[in-house]
Amino acid sequence: MSASAGTGVFVLSLMSIPTCYLFNSFIYSNSADLFFFAGCTTVFILAMSAHFMILKKAPTDPLFYVFAVYAFLSVVNLIIGLEQDNIIDGFVTFYLKEANPHINTAHGHMISYWDGCVHYLIYLLMIAAIAWGDSYRAIGLYWVGSFLMRAIVYILGNAVGKYETHVGPLFLLHMLYISVSVWACLRVFSQPSIQDVQTTNLQEAQRKSLLHRPLDLLFVIYLIPAGAFCVFRGLVALDCSSKCCRDYTQLYEPYLKDPSAYPKIQMLVSLLYSGPYYIIALYGLLVPGCEWMPDLTLVHSGAVAQAQFSHIGASLHRRTPLSYRVPADGQMLFLLINVLYAVVPQALCYRCCTRPDFFLRPTPEKKSD
Repeated sequence: MSASAGTGVFVLSLMSIPTCYLFNSFIYSNSADLFFFAGCTTVFILAMSAHFMILKKAPTDPLFYVFAVYAFLSVVNLIIGLEQDNIIDGFVTFYLKEANPHINTAHGHMISYWDGCVHYLIYLLMIAAIAWGDSYRAIGLYWVGSFLMRAIVYILGNAVGKYETHVGPLFLLHMLYISVSVWACLRVFSQPSIQDVQTTNLQEAQRKSLLHRPLDLLFVIYLIPAGAFCVFRGLVALDCSSKCCRDYTQLYEPYLKDPSAYPKIQMLVSLLYSGPYYIIALYGLLVPGCEWMPDLTLVHSGAVAQAQFSHIGASLHRRTPLSYRVPADGQMLFLLINVLYAVVPQALCYRCCTRPDFFLRPTPEKKSD
């Protein structure tokens, strides 16, 4: 497949910037001429992008077109975040005034930045892989974890938070986005896994005990307190009356009591998601031949990265009421714990995916007659 198709998607995504500005200007000026100009510009953008995509050979994988649209929307989300922070103005003012109030919360604000930066990069990488005919399973599974964590927390937070649920055109479009994304997740999982490890190396790696694998030993040591911390924050979210829970909330993470409900939902989802993961990952690091380990770490690392980015950012952001932000005296410890909680799973994922020999099973050799 021609790389020009990927170039077309990149151009299309960047064209969301003038498109947003033109339509925002049209809505506030009620100018028929400006509306006509905005419409013509949009048609021209789509035509040029289609020309790039089919210049040599049209992509056959439907995920290419899904992620092309998602890349466009990711840049729009970045514009939303920048305008909410007053860094730019006049691009999506109409949307911020009419949109669901959940988008204006600190958690929704951080989601805009995550989609506009991390997801945008993921979409471009997957589009490039499809364009060149390479496997996109690894980066796709990372996106799956990130998307699932974001979608579950955001939908449940909208349903039980202090803002009432708004059912309108934007809500219906969001449900369409969720439905298409679930289909994309299933398609990513259906991609074949590519592993090329020599049998001799595999047998040598699996004969080593944990004491002879110092990096894996460090990961095992990490997983135990990480699992305990996950359970502890889940108890805090459930309003545990223990003194240590109350002190932790007051001194380090008062955001867990924010009435928007996003932090509580985040901790409860992490308890049900990451809690079992730490137990399963311990088993995978101790017992050789767990072929599902690389895929599991990919999905979890994507989920925990999205969760921690939103949680850390919202805990410190000015949109969070001052009484729920991290106190100045506890910020260093808060950042140390939460950054480690986000970064170490990325390192574990990298270890499992780049050196998967311990987790693979030897392929049985066919007996000749």
